Order: sequence, then structure tokens, then C-alpha cells
Amino acid sequence: MFPDEFDYYEATSVSEAIDLMEEHAGAETELLAGGHSLLPAMKSGLSSPDVLIDIGEVGELHGVSADGDTLSIGAMTTYSDFIGDDRSAEHAPALYHAVRQVGDTQVRNRGTLGGNLAHADPASDLPGAALASDATIVVTGPDGERRVSADDFFFGMYATDIGPSELVTKVEVPTAADAVGAYAKKPSPSSGYAMVGVCVQAIVDGGTVSTVRVGANGIMDHGVRLEGVEEELAGESLDEDTIVAAADRASEGLDTAMMMSDLQASAEFREQLLGTYTERALDRVLDRAATPAAAD
Repeated sequence: MFPDEFDYYEATSVSEAIDLMEEHAGAETELLAGGHSLLPAMKSGLSSPDVLIDIGEVGELHGVSADGDTLSIGAMTTYSDFIGDDRSAEHAPALYHAVRQVGDTQVRNRGTLGGNLAHADPASDLPGAALASDATIVVTGPDGERRVSADDFFFGMYATDIGPSELVTKVEVPTAADAVGAYAKKPSPSSGYAMVGVCVQAIVDGGTVSTVRVGANGIMDHGVRLEGVEEELAGESLDEDTIVAAADRASEGLDTAMMMSDLQASAEFREQLLGTYTERALDRVLDRAATPAAAD
């Protein structure tokens, strides 16, 4: 299929992108990042923007940098560039392991971290990872920069705290050199998106969990924290018994009546998968805490 006609602009800076959004405020306007979500939607007719603003060549939106206790990731940094940077695995282990499982090589070479989070597809791999990593999403608009905690960023399906004429410019992650991370997902057999995905970042000191954050995607209409799992793990020895007990609390605090249900999996099946993949993610954390070089 072919998309409807649209006006195309190529921004060369963040300020120019904002000016273009302001100029076309009365039209349906979309930003083009990696294009893996937007372009298929346009071809299928699910999205029909009047104006397309390409931000792919905005240099300030690319790259990974470490500044003190923060790892900053430009919104247009591709998945491949992120996982190819040596600092990513060391300082943002949960996000690193989630990004490694996004799509395939072609997708990772083109798709972007900022585009993924801004799109907020509940089945994408990064909302749970952003929550587990305690990430901050930096949003820039006509009134300047705003920093939004990942806990406050996701409102619902494709809905975020990005306002009119604003765009995601970078993602900031507190450096976690002493932490281990893991991501486990049940991929859709047709698309590779997560039917359920669970991401964990924890500091395990002498076998005891001192801090832990657990995020999930694919289960509700937006990424969610698994607070029952976190409560079960905090201050406890990380062993198989603790992992099983924590996984049993995976759906605690979630509105089961609002869990996602579709042709691939019912809400009831997703709830079962949530416990299973929570346990798998925690098993990987246990392995990595004992052997830091352990891989997926």
C-alpha cells in the first residue's frame, strides 16, 4: 500500500524541528526517527500525517556520553550504536540487555531508543527497561527542556508526557556500575514484539539484594513496575526460593481486568506468562551476580 500525500521537511537542529512543529501546529504532524513504527502505519493507513519532519540528521540527538553519575543517550542513537558502546553494558545493564533483544540486526541498525520510548507501544521492549533502569526522559519544546521520570512518562497505549511541539532529545540513566541487569521476554511469533517482557536491574551485595527495580511491558497498556516483586526481593538473599516467591507476586497490584488480551494471548495467559518470565529474568540476574560475564 502507499501512504497518503504529505509535506516533508528535514530538520537540521532541535530548535528547527520545534519551529517546524510550531509552524504546522494546526496540521497532523509526525516526527520521523528510525521509521520502523511510523512508516508501516502510514503504508497501512493507520497513520496519515499532513506533515512529516525528519530528525534523522540532527547531530545533537546522536551518541552516548558519560557525565559523572549519568549515562546520556541521544534520542536518535540507534540500538546498534548503543549496545556497541562499551559504557552501555557497564553503566546501564538492564537497558543494555533489553536493547540486545530488540528486533533483528536490520531493525537494530535503524531503530532508535528515543523513537521507541516516544512511540510507547506497550509491546515494545524498552518501556519496562526504562522503568527498571530508573531512566529520565528529557523532552524539549518551545519552553525549553523538561526531565520526566520513566515512572511518570507512560500514560497508556501510545500515550506519553510529550506535549505539543515537544520531542524527546535524550535519555538519562543513573550509572549502575555495581548492578546486574536482565531481560526475558516471550516474543510474538509473527512480529518479535513482546507478548510479555520483564526487565530487572539489581545490586546484589554478598548474595543479598540491596536495591532492585523491575519493569514489565506487554502486560498492560503501558510499561509498569512490578512492585510486589521488588518488595519480595529487597533485603533478601537471592536464591531459587526467593526468586519463586518473588515471581508469584508478579501481578500483585496490577488491575487484572485491564490486562491486554488479543488473538495471540488472553489476559489470563499473559498473567501466567508474567510470572514465568519474571522468574526467568531473575534467574539470569542470579547467574550474572555469580558470574558477571554471563550472557543471555
